[in-house]
Amino acid sequence: MAEEIQLVVFKLKQQDSVCEYGVGVTTVQEIIPMTQPTRLPQTPDFIEGIINLRGRVIPIIDLKKRFNMGASDLTAESRSVVVEVGGKTVGIIVDEVSEVMRLPVDSIEPPPAVMGAIASDYITGVGKLDNRLLILLDMDKILNEGERTELYDFAVQ
Repeated sequence: MAEEIQLVVFKLKQQDSVCEYGVGVTTVQEIIPMTQPTRLPQTPDFIEGIINLRGRVIPIIDLKKRFNMGASDLTAESRSVVVEVGGKTVGIIVDEVSEVMRLPVDSIEPPPAVMGAIASDYITGVGKLDNRLLILLDMDKILNEGERTELYDFAVQ
């Protein structure tokens, strides 16, 4: 039996294209409908603000802005995927969560060299599924150390 990883798969839409991303199911705490975050002053543009999640204040990141894909257009399908980033809880805005799936490890290739140094920092690989490609993300590397420190100074964990 081939070794597999279990992923939460979500979509980020940009104009006429849709990119699918996967994160390890063990890093995902929950998936919640989007609520309007409270904006924080003097934070990077991709940090949308903070929300109260059952008594816990967590920061919310617009993943499309983080990836320089423009701002997210919130729709009925938009979700906040609550994940652990560097030992802290963070919500990431995605356009749609599509599925939880198992992906054989032998169908994962390293990220292409043309993705650039920054992107390859948080992209761990590309999963190949029939006619689909999944970009696999390392959530611990989505924010650099300085961004993490700045963000967690605002959020009470």
